[in-house]
Amino acid sequence: MKFNNQTNYYQGKVRDVYSIGKQDLVMIASNRISAFDHILPREIPYKGHILNQIATEFLGQTAHIVPNWLVESPLPNVSIGKRCEPIALEMVIRGYLTGHAWRTYKSGLRTLCGVTLPEGMKEHDKFPEPIITPATKAEEGHDEDISREDILAQGIVTEETLNSLEKYTRELFAHGSAHAKKMGLILVDTKYEFGFYDGKLMLMDEIHTPDSSRYFYAEGYQEKQDKGEAQKQLSKEFVREWLIENGFQGLDGQSMPSMSDEVVDMITNRYIELYEQLMGKPFEKRVVSEEKIKEIINNTFK
Repeated sequence: MKFNNQTNYYQGKVRDVYSIGKQDLVMIASNRISAFDHILPREIPYKGHILNQIATEFLGQTAHIVPNWLVESPLPNVSIGKRCEPIALEMVIRGYLTGHAWRTYKSGLRTLCGVTLPEGMKEHDKFPEPIITPATKAEEGHDEDISREDILAQGIVTEETLNSLEKYTRELFAHGSAHAKKMGLILVDTKYEFGFYDGKLMLMDEIHTPDSSRYFYAEGYQEKQDKGEAQKQLSKEFVREWLIENGFQGLDGQSMPSMSDEVVDMITNRYIELYEQLMGKPFEKRVVSEEKIKEIINNTFK
């Protein structure tokens, strides 16, 4: 697609990003799905709508904590906002020993991004306090874990900015955790991305979506932990687990498994389930044509 006054275009793993003029941005959430830094071979119906609507809701809810890039979301999969200069970090925060943190722990390591992990923990155990485990934001290839000390040593941001990033990360996570609790969920871990707009620190991209966050069902959590059973998750982790079961973790020499209609339907239904559980309302399936997107955006930027 091409819009009025468009000055740049970037296709991310999931989102198509259009720069309009010098200060505006149009972000379209596609139905692409990625895992282990690879885009899977088939799209997931309605996934873009789900991601965008969840992100829009939580950007609105948290604007009192930190200003963000979003101006409006005129269509279910389209957002218009401020064009920020991104900080090359993902501020990852973890409340539980799950996913990458668990895989690191299981390997025998007891530090992650310079943070010491307690001894004697089991998979999915809650940390005494949430831990921040940042990652560098790579344009190509894998994002890399990085410690606070290395962030400062490499001059990625100043100590003052890093202090603000950590403060906002903890406050956003606390807000997301409180909302999840009200909806019968546990916000396990998530990530936030930040940038600058006219010299002001801003929250960017999506927040608290199933692509950026991991959720457990609260009911039965402790019982499952006591019995050593797997937790019921509402996140993209089940996609990673499916890939691992089929011999793919994005490593050299591994081939992406094919996706059957049943797998695509399963992933779609899990995304819809998370939306409805997290938002507390039914998901409305809508078809949005490229023509409609062009009409809305071109009328906005005449």
